[in-house]
Amino acid sequence: MKIKIFLILTLSVFFLVLSPDAYSQEDMAFVDNDAFENPRRPRAVFRHDEHNELAQIEECNACHHVYDDNNRLVEDESSEDQRCSDCHQLVASGRKPPLMKAFHLNCKGCHKAQKNGPTMCGKCHIRNPASID
Repeated sequence: MKIKIFLILTLSVFFLVLSPDAYSQEDMAFVDNDAFENPRRPRAVFRHDEHNELAQIEECNACHHVYDDNNRLVEDESSEDQRCSDCHQLVASGRKPPLMKAFHLNCKGCHKAQKNGPTMCGKCHIRNPASID
């Protein structure tokens, strides 16, 4: 009986330790839009690793930025352990753009600056994402 309890506890701890990896960005296929109560468009298709490989992005803080209290970019810090909605609300707050605008500034802004990547709504917000596989 004691062996069964020990085995169950050991397996439980093992799965709890591994479960965060199950939801890592490496497996990400869509931008998280859970903060929007009634989204007008489907969530944006975004395959994290594939995107970064194609765009040759090595540093997480290229997208996962951190700003100080004076609205200056903190060069060596990254926010990849947070959701965008942890900092950006649905409406503008001080100097922070609202969540939807923050997504678009970060993604579309980079695509426009690099002159590469989608900038039209329907190229990211795909109604039938299974059709692009």
